[in-house]
Amino acid sequence: MAWRDAKASRVRLLLFMSSIILGISAVVAIQLFSENLSDNIQKQSKNLMGADYIIDTRQEPTERAQEIIDSLKPDAKEVNFVSMIAFPKNGGTKLVNVRGMQGDFPFYGSMKTEPIYASSIYQERNGALVDATLLLQFDIIPGDSIKVGKVTFPIIGALKSVPGSNALSTSVAPPVIVPYNTIDATELLQFGSRKEYQFFYKASDTLDLNAFESKVDPMLDIANADLDTHTSTSRRLGRRYENVGKFLNLAAFIALLLGCIGIASSVHIYIKEKLKAIAILKCLGASRKQSFLIFLLQISGIGVLGGLIGSSIGVALQGLFPYILKSFLPFEVEMSISIQPIIIGILLGLFMSVLFALIALLHTWYVSPLKVLRISEEPVQPRIVRTLVFCAIMLFLYLFSLWLLKDATYALVFVLGALITFIVIAVVANFFMKLVRRFFPKSWSFTARQGLLNLYRPNNQTVVLILAIGLGTFLISTLYFTKDILLAKTEVGPTAENANIIILDVQSNQRQEMESQLKTNEVPILDNIPLVTMRMHKIKDKLVNDLKQDTTRQVRGWILNHEFRTTYRDKLIASEELIAGKWKPSLEKNEGIVISISDNLAEDAKVDIGDKIVFNVQGVLMETTVGSIRQVDWGRMQLNFSIVFPKGVLEDAPQFSVFTTAASDEKASAKLQRNLVDKFPNVTIIDLRQVFNIVEDILEKVSWVINFMAFFSIITGFIVLVGSVRTSKYQRIKESVLLRTLGAKNTQILKISALEYLFLGALGSLVGILLALISGLCLALFIFQEPFTPSLIPFIVFLPGITLLVLLIGLSNIRSVLSSSPLEVLRREV
Repeated sequence: MAWRDAKASRVRLLLFMSSIILGISAVVAIQLFSENLSDNIQKQSKNLMGADYIIDTRQEPTERAQEIIDSLKPDAKEVNFVSMIAFPKNGGTKLVNVRGMQGDFPFYGSMKTEPIYASSIYQERNGALVDATLLLQFDIIPGDSIKVGKVTFPIIGALKSVPGSNALSTSVAPPVIVPYNTIDATELLQFGSRKEYQFFYKASDTLDLNAFESKVDPMLDIANADLDTHTSTSRRLGRRYENVGKFLNLAAFIALLLGCIGIASSVHIYIKEKLKAIAILKCLGASRKQSFLIFLLQISGIGVLGGLIGSSIGVALQGLFPYILKSFLPFEVEMSISIQPIIIGILLGLFMSVLFALIALLHTWYVSPLKVLRISEEPVQPRIVRTLVFCAIMLFLYLFSLWLLKDATYALVFVLGALITFIVIAVVANFFMKLVRRFFPKSWSFTARQGLLNLYRPNNQTVVLILAIGLGTFLISTLYFTKDILLAKTEVGPTAENANIIILDVQSNQRQEMESQLKTNEVPILDNIPLVTMRMHKIKDKLVNDLKQDTTRQVRGWILNHEFRTTYRDKLIASEELIAGKWKPSLEKNEGIVISISDNLAEDAKVDIGDKIVFNVQGVLMETTVGSIRQVDWGRMQLNFSIVFPKGVLEDAPQFSVFTTAASDEKASAKLQRNLVDKFPNVTIIDLRQVFNIVEDILEKVSWVINFMAFFSIITGFIVLVGSVRTSKYQRIKESVLLRTLGAKNTQILKISALEYLFLGALGSLVGILLALISGLCLALFIFQEPFTPSLIPFIVFLPGITLLVLLIGLSNIRSVLSSSPLEVLRREV
């Protein structure tokens, strides 16, 4: 009976099934990709690092650290730092990551260059390997030269990739590799320069890296160095991309939820039309169990088949994700297919189809044989049954979310958040419908009034359609509003009041000449900030070295190993707000040193007003007292400091300076940078316009990924719409007959339907955009603490675009309605 009835209703059942196919295909594709990503990270962990383990330190290794490094006999070493370089051929300048390399690194994987042999000869020829994209930007080819500090290197080859790097890191500072023994001659490493020393090791196969790390890393930690093995690096990388996978999974899960809501609504209408036939079966002796199982088997078949089709599509779709995420991946992912996600997809289709259709299916259990005789007889479900079904649905959603997230709290928050979002959209949709119904002009034409009233007809699915359309629109609109907030935080203004160029590492003996050079280039000196480097020696009578070995400490690890760059001044700046204590602008002779610290430093170091901190200022111990705590807006594009000293303390300490200035346009900025690199090869120049462009590019890539996932929600919403139209097709034919009998023409019926879909599309997309406005405002005020200026894209593109699509889909599905004659309906009734 289930099979025969399904054959007669196969088109409608296929539409029900299509509602969940997209969601399942997305979940399966992402699950397969996540598995492949995890496998690739484990298999390629050595290739990603290029070595078995690395010892690194942010400054020249201490005596103890050097002893450990030498005892392990490094196979290769590197010093890397950010600096300006110049191309003598055309005068171009660029901020790059200079890597001075010695030894046959990498030991695993390869350094890809053009020509191929360039990576094996650049050291013996004292040449440079330059990022391939950088060469294209400045129209430079191998054979030309590059000036790094005081040294001009021949360019041996174009550098395409190095183990451990990715597209995002190289976009900020492209790599330039030169021989290690030439670094001193460049004269770029001066007092205060930010640099990193790395020592690469190739281990024997018998070495237990985990045991080795647990023994050596604590010793290096005390000596201000760090140990990374390829296994620990792959674990960190795996956790990072696991979070990306969780986000993608949840986005796909939302699309699946939309499809399930479409199934619930469609099955409700489908079963409602079958109730009379079920009542007849019961009159003929069919039991409750038999009538229930007929339709349970149908829905189960839909779920299994939908899961199978969705899983097949997911297998094909997984190949897209390496392309979508290629900017975020430091390696190429080799794709393979495993059976587990496919089985999960099939089971997911079965359970979610049955669960979301269960309330409608239970009507078959409670329908009375009197339904044959009494048209108004409706099956009544006990409240306890509906409650149990709802609880079963919520429990399944929670367990599935827990499986995706591996965290009970996050899973609960997600399920509650999804539930609240669905409820809010449904409530807002109902509210808008009531407003439209109440205040709709009575004087409008018959077709306009009838189109509106169609929203309220029985079995119309209006709320479900608005929910599907609204949620998809909400996801994409929220993305655009959030993106605007993030870009606003990094925006660089063109006015002279805002610095758009930062000049770092200006030595004490270069200050006057730097000031003179800036005046010569007719740019303002906005800031001349002194910097003094220091480390913490003692925190509240506890030595930092003792704290490093204390496994029960509450002080965060970065505090103990960090080299702080501090400054001194007599006033707060715009990005700071005093939240505790009293600001000390300057100190008199023989007065105790009082400092101001940022709120995050106070939290991580577990210090408060009045606590003592002893600093090691380049070999000199200095005792200070916390006098004030500041809240710092680290999101601003300007120099902010965790520690600020008052004037009258650090003036005689070894220091260097940071200048900020503003160039009127890109041409003036390029000219200034050329002149400064020529006069001061050791300084680092950051053009905030370029930083802004990089940030915008990163956000565009993130936007693309999120748009891709929101696409599933939008498409699922449209499938639910098509299913709804097909489900109510015969009801529309009846209405068409009645309207024609009363004298209506095809053009009038077409207008009525067009207006109905116009209302649906406009209302759904408007609800989604308005809710996205509220969420964007909350994000701006409470998360980013920025003024909210919404993007116009959702209003000028999404609102009319989605409305038009809904209209076209609706009209394309009523062609048969317009072509059906009254006799067709009469014969069907007979």
